[in-house]
Amino acid sequence: MDRDRSEGSMKNTKGRVKEGLGKALGDSKMETEGKMDKAEGHIQNTVGGIKDSLRKST
Repeated sequence: MDRDRSEGSMKNTKGRVKEGLGKALGDSKMETEGKMDKAEGHIQNTVGGIKDSLRKST
């Protein structure tokens, strides 16, 4: 498993928690930061998946 996949998953999870806390506390800045962290994590996880599949195919 590529390191990007694990880091991306952690960022995604962190973003979900941050977004949920932002909603619960009524903090729109925290909620937005959480959404951005989720998106960044999703992208990084996808890049890691591509790297994994390229390694397997060679």
